[in-house]
Amino acid sequence: MKAGEMAECRLIKHRSGFCPSDCIFYSKRKPVALPMEDHLDVATFVASLPHSGDVALIDATTGEKVTYPRLWSMVRSLAAGLSSLGVRRGDVVLLISPNSVRFPVVCLAVLSLGAVLTAANPLNTTQEIRQQASDSRPVLAFTTPEFLPKVAGLGLPIVLMGHYSHGGGRLDVKVAATMQQLVEAWPTPTEGLRDAVRQGDTATLLYSSGTTGRSKGVASSHRSLIATIIMVMQRFRLSDGAQTFLGRVPMFHVYGLTVLGLGALASGSTVVVVSEPGLESIATAIERYGVTYFPLAPPLVAALAKSPTLDLYDMSSLQTVLCGGAPLSQDVVQEFEARFPQVALLQGFAMTETTGMGSSTDTVEESKRIGSSGLLSPNMEAKIVDAETGRALGENGRGELWLRGPCIMKGYHSNAEATKLILDEEGWLKTGDLCYIDNDGYLFVVDRLKELIKYKGFQVPPAELEALLLAHPQIIDAAVVPFPDEIAGQIPLAYVVRREGTDDVLEEDEVITFIANQVAPYKKVRKVSFVGSIPRTPSGKILRKDLIKIATSCL
Repeated sequence: MKAGEMAECRLIKHRSGFCPSDCIFYSKRKPVALPMEDHLDVATFVASLPHSGDVALIDATTGEKVTYPRLWSMVRSLAAGLSSLGVRRGDVVLLISPNSVRFPVVCLAVLSLGAVLTAANPLNTTQEIRQQASDSRPVLAFTTPEFLPKVAGLGLPIVLMGHYSHGGGRLDVKVAATMQQLVEAWPTPTEGLRDAVRQGDTATLLYSSGTTGRSKGVASSHRSLIATIIMVMQRFRLSDGAQTFLGRVPMFHVYGLTVLGLGALASGSTVVVVSEPGLESIATAIERYGVTYFPLAPPLVAALAKSPTLDLYDMSSLQTVLCGGAPLSQDVVQEFEARFPQVALLQGFAMTETTGMGSSTDTVEESKRIGSSGLLSPNMEAKIVDAETGRALGENGRGELWLRGPCIMKGYHSNAEATKLILDEEGWLKTGDLCYIDNDGYLFVVDRLKELIKYKGFQVPPAELEALLLAHPQIIDAAVVPFPDEIAGQIPLAYVVRREGTDDVLEEDEVITFIANQVAPYKKVRKVSFVGSIPRTPSGKILRKDLIKIATSCL
């Protein structure tokens, strides 16, 4: 579409942001200006933004604090150390570590060199890590002592994030140096250690969760990360003053990396890193450090709303909770708001493939649109496409969500076939999510297209049933998956986690009746399995393929 046609289209668009002439939904948010310099890496961009922040990172367990001058000194020294080890622009560096105050230092140092960061979940199996390394082909790996066995056999030089003991000599690993040794070896690094980095260069290879297939390396550019950082700062209104973030969301995931490892630090905010499990560690950190902003995943929202443990802590500093990964049900939202009336509960929709951007509710007023993932992010465009006919739909039409904008990935690493299936020639990313956008421009995610249960030809959205299950006072988590049936084709099977102390109270019949009283007959849950926990990705998405495998293993 030409500029003049675009202007005309924008004049006649509805309050939803929909343009009838091209069937595109345009973001209603104020566009953000993006830097035009070709030679610019994301680390340099983050370091160049002015702010008055003092403490960048705090380890909630040890109390260690990293000031902003110390942060950038460590980044420069570590980058020099990596350069001395031969790391160059375009080389891939593997990072396997839980959240720590060292994690962002490694990320920024790697990115400043124009090298490519690929981070792995430290809970992944050795085989899963080997597959990621085989696909991404790193030249070096960072890890902590406890995860050294998982990099054994990769044949990579290792930089250890912690004290190294030679007691594990039987491991097939080559520890080139510790992170501390590299930093101390280059206390005043000279300039000119890196090649010129372009915004279009690949910056990260973060692997998608693989909930609908084999995990793939998502290649995101420096440009898309920079665009995301700018949008994060606008969304969180960080230009109005720094926040104190709780760093619990995994930084190896796009959510944690863009919000905690990059966006918060670009604004001069403080990130309090919590690595210990349990609600007590979260509440303690909020109370001790006056946390104001808490990014988290959906299961934790429900846990915070229902746990009596939190009554023992002062959480009055908390102002905002940001939930991403999956929509929250109305009952969970109401429970949370009743428990924390002073806290704004905001939500959003994003993917690794969109570099953490998509849509969001940015104010309390916007968050009142229950069930919505908010308005499109700045500079973002969307289509709702009928999955069967390929026709683009208007307001309230249900179809697959397509997104286009500056945060969209370059493609899947070394996988042109998979890239072609999800990213078309015009830059539209096919999300695989069944969605609609209402008359006011709010996005609603109904379900994953491939996860819809087909009961006698009817489509049953698992997310709808899960939201109803979570409304039951004796259920703290739930997932619904298809179960093969000779007559119906598929029936809804519910995996349910009972509230502690109700194991002998809540039975299958009660759960089935509870749902049957609220839905059409074809949507009823027809089997229930009680479990201790629901398997999820780090961002909170249900690992349905794992549950389906469990369900069908007994057939």
